Amino acid sequence: MKKPILLVVLVVLLAGALPLQAAGPENNDSFPQGKTKRVLLISLDGFHRFDLDRYIASHPGSALADLASRGVRYSNAISMRPSDSFPGSLAMVTGGSPSSTGIFYDVSWDDNLSPAGSDCSTRGAVAPYDEVIDVNPNVEFTTIDPNLLPRDPDHGCVPVFPHSYLKVNTIFEVIKAHGGRTAIADKHPAYELYNGPSGTGVDDLFTPEQAPFKGSILQTEADDELKVQAILHQIDGFDHTGTVPVGVPVIFGMNFQTPNIGQKVAGFTNANGDLSAGLADAYDYVDGALQRMVNELRAQNLLDSTMFIVSAKHANSPVDPSLRHAIKAGIFTTVIEGVRAGLTAQVTSDTIAVIWLTDHSKTADVVAALQANAASIGAETIYSGAALKALFGGSLNSSANREPDIIVEPKLGVIYTGSSKKVEHGGFHDEDIQVPILISQPGIEPHVVAAPVETKQIAPTILKALGINPRELQAVELEKTHSLPGVDDDEQ
Repeated sequence: MKKPILLVVLVVLLAGALPLQAAGPENNDSFPQGKTKRVLLISLDGFHRFDLDRYIASHPGSALADLASRGVRYSNAISMRPSDSFPGSLAMVTGGSPSSTGIFYDVSWDDNLSPAGSDCSTRGAVAPYDEVIDVNPNVEFTTIDPNLLPRDPDHGCVPVFPHSYLKVNTIFEVIKAHGGRTAIADKHPAYELYNGPSGTGVDDLFTPEQAPFKGSILQTEADDELKVQAILHQIDGFDHTGTVPVGVPVIFGMNFQTPNIGQKVAGFTNANGDLSAGLADAYDYVDGALQRMVNELRAQNLLDSTMFIVSAKHANSPVDPSLRHAIKAGIFTTVIEGVRAGLTAQVTSDTIAVIWLTDHSKTADVVAALQANAASIGAETIYSGAALKALFGGSLNSSANREPDIIVEPKLGVIYTGSSKKVEHGGFHDEDIQVPILISQPGIEPHVVAAPVETKQIAPTILKALGINPRELQAVELEKTHSLPGVDDDEQ
């Protein structure tokens, strides 16, 4: 990609003031060298497995088809459960589920923390790690307001930032410890979470706020384009602004919100998953952006040494618009408070309802009340106790203070919302969790792997490709997460 003349002059001037190796595209001399020099990790939020297959079939000249022609696809891949953005993101960068990460949703509850702005004289607080903690959630470039964060009464009543809430390390921390440069872009300032518990895992973090654009596909594309340009700059050896020469990251990537918003605003037209015109345009924008990344990697002679991963934090439901049934989430508070006033700690709901109670001993009573109101809340399955733990592998690894008391899985098509959005995510139905995983890299014979896999296997696969022991990830060690089959025949 050609740089403006002014930028070229700036680069030359900076190069004279910086160590020589910082001026070129590559700056990873101390990093373990193998056939994979770097990994580009892309999440197409909301994208289903069938979306990938159908797009490739109907667009044989597309970027996705090109990537698939040099890689492996997984025909039986699922996202993390709950299929929300935080569990989905963390699965791909930690190798773990909520049982290890300690994070069940972007907005949850913690018995041990104290409320934002308090003196920590009480315990029990909402842990809100979405746009509500922004200084101004209505503008694109904003930051986290510490006054809106929950506080830690055991450590001086300090605000708990997202990265401090995470219980395990990330691929960014591990790769950085091995001398590799790290970068990532995502949709809220709260995604400083990627830094990991150290708080320093990501060298180049770019988090423009997406919330102001949720109702518009075109505005979401414009917001995504900021992140696309960041990736292109990084491929060229600059930071995300395109002004500082720092070398190409060893791990970098971004999420696209355009598929997610396209499905919510324009939607599918029938149960077969045929695309509306608006959604088709949204997918074409994403593919075009991926093509520009491929082109830039090729132009910089980096394509042959880059592992390009395309997946999704979550999919969305319902695909069939006739199944959509909107229920206002406030109905849960009404049912819970009917058991006892003040019993609701936090209810977070999308295509599931995740419920925390102020008194855990009342769980059975609330479950009974929810079952009695199953029709009005659209419930299909209500999880609590051992059944809830089984959703997370039967063990919650020191996260008892954060564990939900109840999860309500509604019938397919139920969305807990008061808005007009056509789909949502969070639940356990196939349409929520069946996501694509595509790993493209020269040297991989194109093929499809039918074995069941999960997105949490992406993290150890990345480290293994870079020549790093995947067990340096704490969640991989805790959950015995294997790397994905079909990329390298060697087992961990």
